[in-house]
Amino acid sequence: MQLGFIGLGNMGRPMARHLMDGGHAMAVFARRPETAHPLVDAGATLCASPAAVAERSDVIFTMVTGTSDVQQVVLGGGAAGDGVGVLHGARPGSLMIDMSTIDPTATRSMAETLSARGIDMLDAPVSGGPQGAADASLTIMVGGPVAAFERARPLFELLGTTLVHLGDSGAGHTTKACHQLALLVTAQGAAEALTLAGRCGLDVEQVRQVMMGGVASSRVLDLFGTRMASRDFRAGIESRLYHKDLDIALSLAHERAATLPAAAVTMQLINGLIGRGRGRDDLSALITVIEEVAGVSEPEPPDG
Repeated sequence: MQLGFIGLGNMGRPMARHLMDGGHAMAVFARRPETAHPLVDAGATLCASPAAVAERSDVIFTMVTGTSDVQQVVLGGGAAGDGVGVLHGARPGSLMIDMSTIDPTATRSMAETLSARGIDMLDAPVSGGPQGAADASLTIMVGGPVAAFERARPLFELLGTTLVHLGDSGAGHTTKACHQLALLVTAQGAAEALTLAGRCGLDVEQVRQVMMGGVASSRVLDLFGTRMASRDFRAGIESRLYHKDLDIALSLAHERAATLPAAAVTMQLINGLIGRGRGRDDLSALITVIEEVAGVSEPEPPDG
């Protein structure tokens, strides 16, 4: 099958490579062409615009940062190369799959616009981070037409190990917003617990290990808690991106008159992290804001 992939960052590049390794031809576009070089060296065709990718492709994937980025790529706009989007190059019968994390309302609008041209769209955001992308072990949550989902299933199976169709257009992106809400509130809880442990004079890593053996155990505590305890705040996924994700969840709650008190507090702390110039640090750096609020001096990193 002839595929296209737009957005070749830490997530998109290994995902596109897995699709190529599955035997599919690939056309690519990236705002920074140098990110495409490893794929071009492996046989992909570098295109000058999203429209040019769509012209060559039966199925077009997008994996870019935010809602406006996806809109520019799909509908056309200044950030999309020469301003010509997927809409202007795709043929009737093509399938567009957005794997970014964006606003579900915008997703439904784009899906309607594409449908009027005879083009199906799936929203298929993922969880698993760069490591999951590299290992092809992503969780993929999908919204859109069932027939389009079944058409895409063999491609999704090259990218992830958990694949769920959740409903109509926007359902995938709504589910991802709920997922990120739970992740971020849990990360705040881990940061507060470990801050309290440190203030009480305990070994923070030992406390984290005990918590991992109890009901408080979670993948968030395992991954981010380890980084909090070791003071390793080098970015896995940058905090500024989680800020974007939580903003989507809070916007959905506002639209539906839902109250999310823990999310609102967590957003204040993430705002504080970004305001301190740490938006490109890993989410685990959230503990530094909580320590500051609690009047705890930031400890030195452990030896080694």
